[in-house]
Amino acid sequence: MAVARIWQPRYTPEEYLAMEEHAQQRSEYFKGQIFAMAGGTYNHEMIGGNVFAALHTFAQTKGCVAFGNNMRLLVEAHNLYTYPDAMLICGKPQFPPNRKDILLNPLLLVEVLWKSTRDYDRGDKFEFYRSIPTFQHYLMVDQERVFVEYYHKVANGQWLLTEVRDAEVVLTFQAIDLRIPLRDLYHRVDWFVD
Repeated sequence: MAVARIWQPRYTPEEYLAMEEHAQQRSEYFKGQIFAMAGGTYNHEMIGGNVFAALHTFAQTKGCVAFGNNMRLLVEAHNLYTYPDAMLICGKPQFPPNRKDILLNPLLLVEVLWKSTRDYDRGDKFEFYRSIPTFQHYLMVDQERVFVEYYHKVANGQWLLTEVRDAEVVLTFQAIDLRIPLRDLYHRVDWFVD
């Protein structure tokens, strides 16, 4: 049986950025295609806010800047424009020419995991992120249970995974002297809210 292919238009990055300026909802851009982003759940928003709060507090004393999920990231090597749930940049933020709404140089990226996107966040998206020269830390936080996956870059481009399932653990980002209690990440999360 033949499967009909649905034609999808291709857009240039400039067309995508122009559409985003007037869009009612945010979208990601990848190699000419535009993908609408899903709306947030209560738990997703709580965790995202908690992560941003922890990063913002840390950034104030370390010469860093924390961003929430409204700041766009360009992964230049893969022509991907995306909105991580949180980012940390240490040093001066870098932008493409004539833009102040797209970042290029994150040190740490955070994704709050959804059922529909968790495989992408762990797989292709993480691969794409690894092409960013400044990127050293990747935190994925599950919104349905206490479960965190933390990768950090070690020698020779290798990445070390730490998994945490205990809310009493303090997650330590040794290279940047950041400590976040998991209890803080999951503060006010309602495990019974869909």
